Amino acid sequence: MNPASARLVVFDLDGTLIDSSRDLATSVNEALRRVAPGTPALAEDVVRSFVGSGARILIERSLARTGLPHSVEDVLPVFLAEYSGRLLDETRLYPGAVEALDRFGGRPLAVLTNKPGDMSRAILEGLGVADRFFRIYGGGDLESRKPDPAGLRRIASEAGVEPREALMVGDSAIDVRTGRAAGTLTAGVTYGFDAESFARDPPDLLVSSLTELADRLS
Repeated sequence: MNPASARLVVFDLDGTLIDSSRDLATSVNEALRRVAPGTPALAEDVVRSFVGSGARILIERSLARTGLPHSVEDVLPVFLAEYSGRLLDETRLYPGAVEALDRFGGRPLAVLTNKPGDMSRAILEGLGVADRFFRIYGGGDLESRKPDPAGLRRIASEAGVEPREALMVGDSAIDVRTGRAAGTLTAGVTYGFDAESFARDPPDLLVSSLTELADRLS
């Protein structure tokens, strides 16, 4: 199936629709400093490389990098409290995102992310685009997380389309593996957090911007 014939487009969030790396890095570093004063800050690009598998894995990787002995259970609530207070301090839609979302030809659009669902909806509402999506599912909304295909299959079912008629769009191999497992087509964006991972899990379509994606699907 040609991606241009997709009847449903499902987007990842961080690194695909929004650049949230600065707020995430600030929140991670503040959480680490709260539990272990004096902890050196992790660079933004380091934290960015930890994003994609949900908040728990983000903290697990951050603790491993800093060598702190604290448990994820100790630090995760601190991080979530920090992050909930700065969801939109620096986070922005990627250039051309609003215009691109308006160009997908009346197809239903959805978001499937491993970021906590309440935070995901708050961010998209704050950025003024939540109403573009008929579903916004994040961590905690479903029984499983990407790359488990259950969430993507559920969105396809709720949109009334077969998985093979849907397109999963993301910035990493996690999104490609999710789409493959669900039986959907996949598109990768090269500007996101983990484009290097496409070398081992290439998507069906690779684009450099959401504008290009809209062009390819029009």
